[in-house]
Amino acid sequence: MAAHGVDETCFEIVVISTAGDRVLDRPLKELGGKGLFTREIEDALLDGSIDIAVHSMKDMPTVQPDGLTLDCFLPREDVRDAFVSERFASLADLPEGAVVGSSSLRRRAQLLNRRPDLKVVEFRGNVQTRLRKLNEGVAHATFLAMAGLRRLGLAHVARAPVEPDEMLPAIAQGCIGIERRADDTHVAGLLAPIHDAPSGQRLAAERSFLRTLDGSCETPIAGLAVIDGTGLWLRGEILRPDGSESIAGDIRAPVSGAAEAGEALGRALLARAPAGFFDWR
Repeated sequence: MAAHGVDETCFEIVVISTAGDRVLDRPLKELGGKGLFTREIEDALLDGSIDIAVHSMKDMPTVQPDGLTLDCFLPREDVRDAFVSERFASLADLPEGAVVGSSSLRRRAQLLNRRPDLKVVEFRGNVQTRLRKLNEGVAHATFLAMAGLRRLGLAHVARAPVEPDEMLPAIAQGCIGIERRADDTHVAGLLAPIHDAPSGQRLAAERSFLRTLDGSCETPIAGLAVIDGTGLWLRGEILRPDGSESIAGDIRAPVSGAAEAGEALGRALLARAPAGFFDWR
């Protein structure tokens, strides 16, 4: 509305519930991966029911269905994870054997890699549901995205943000992407003024890294790209699902080579990983 000087009557917001939103009693890896949060929305784009789709980029597969494109990204929010607990101030404060709730395979593997003494239990649902589970004593702590808490006005819920040096975030965490039909030039023109180029460049590196690793909800992968002037620094980490081993690395490249840098780092980490690295033991 602000970019084009139009009012709210020019838009209709359509709320679409996806399989990932509806099925909360099973781990994501059992349900089919990242497409759980996008399939119904993309179907609506393809059949013309909607004209743009607003996604959390953390949920997006690295390849779009034929006929759709993703080339508009909003300014990225806080990329960090948030440590949330009613009793403890940080991950380091958790006692041996403490129970941590998480539905994220990436967080689960990172936690067990750093603290193999912890017990990690499945924790699905929206932010309010997870906070209620904490209050009911299902777990001593959980991790949420700082971006989500900030957008909901709940940043105070975080006992402490977890710095990337301690735990790399999920690929594209904190970024909102807007998907459209590839041949819809009118919508492309509407979206162009709100696209944030630095966010797009950072995601180009991170999503290329993820695509090279063939990442899904069944593979624990973390990564973060930052831009300093004309240079891009990409850090990445892959882990065994049980957290028993972690392989990390980084690469620096010009911003213009963001996607190529992501692919190069992905190949470098794969070359260091033994056969069956992502298999469940």
